[in-house]
Amino acid sequence: MSFSHPQLALFGILALGAFAWLYFVLERSRNAQALLYSSVAFALETMRPSRWPGRLLYATWLIGAGALALALSGPHFVTHVPTKDATVVICIDTSGSMRSLDIEPTRGEAAKAAAHEFVDDVPAGTRVGLVTFASAAELIQPPTDDLDAVRAAIDRIPLPDGGTAIGDALNVAAQQMPQTGTRVIVLLTDGVNNRGVDPVAASQAIGPKGISIYTIGIGTRGSGMIIPGTSEEADIDEVALRAIAANGNGTYTQAQDAASLAGTFRHLALQTVWELKRVDGSVPIALGGGFLVVLAFLAGVGLGRVP
Repeated sequence: MSFSHPQLALFGILALGAFAWLYFVLERSRNAQALLYSSVAFALETMRPSRWPGRLLYATWLIGAGALALALSGPHFVTHVPTKDATVVICIDTSGSMRSLDIEPTRGEAAKAAAHEFVDDVPAGTRVGLVTFASAAELIQPPTDDLDAVRAAIDRIPLPDGGTAIGDALNVAAQQMPQTGTRVIVLLTDGVNNRGVDPVAASQAIGPKGISIYTIGIGTRGSGMIIPGTSEEADIDEVALRAIAANGNGTYTQAQDAASLAGTFRHLALQTVWELKRVDGSVPIALGGGFLVVLAFLAGVGLGRVP
């Protein structure tokens, strides 16, 4: 938290202390007067049940007055707010190697679950699209702010089969982007490009357009996993994925299990379509403090304890 007028914050603390002292003095004065005009036994008997309501009333006064004093100092909070005009296209590898079982239940199913996590974490109004790629790239869902439609598209991702056309997927994703706003490509793959255009060259053309590219490698290098139905080892081209991300002013992350993959997607949602922003907290704090002061006043009237 920061303050536009920190000197007023100090003044508010002093004023709150003075208010607490004055309230305490008035309470003692009221109790003393009660003892002067009543028998001690009667006074103690009548004061005993009102002790806790009085303390609660005192605390409400202090919190309300403190909130009003805090609001005068212009408090600001740094919090995550939705990025305006954000478009994200998720590119998911559906090549044959995504059938590998080293990530439970399979790499492909873990990728679908992680994509669902991403959609669940983006703010309303974000446009999300979906591209899958194996031997060729396919647009499954054009960018839309209907997130339920995106979830349905994720469930329609085809079963893993074929080669790995990473560069083609990047180009299809870039074609879906508007001319302005926050534009992000999230690329998930577990393999090496072996079809279509060179992905590094594609990223070199996409990056200068202001489109960010974040890459995720799923699985482990040198795992010894064989692509089902072939004699080819499932491996990750981390060098290329790092270069692609760098060209798109993004980052590369490796995910070796389903939990870390889901966590990576959640982090990317927070990083790409949410932004840190200083928010003025004066009005909500003042409203809350004013409500408590009025509440304490009305309660005090009812209890006969208004200072």
